[in-house]
Amino acid sequence: MRLAEINLFGVYVAPISLFMIAAWLITMALRRVANRSGLLRHVWHPALFVFAVYIVVLASSILILAE
Repeated sequence: MRLAEINLFGVYVAPISLFMIAAWLITMALRRVANRSGLLRHVWHPALFVFAVYIVVLASSILILAE
């Protein structure tokens, strides 16, 4: 996938914004799994942990999908 503007209903959108939305949705799903399994209780700072997971998911998706 080439990182060029995407025409979304007549509005040109940067591809990073679509990656960010997808990463946020994946992170929210992972957060629910971590919350139900009790992982977030053992983390020192849960909000910082979730933010770090978001950054990892975002960077991974960009590296994998944007060749």
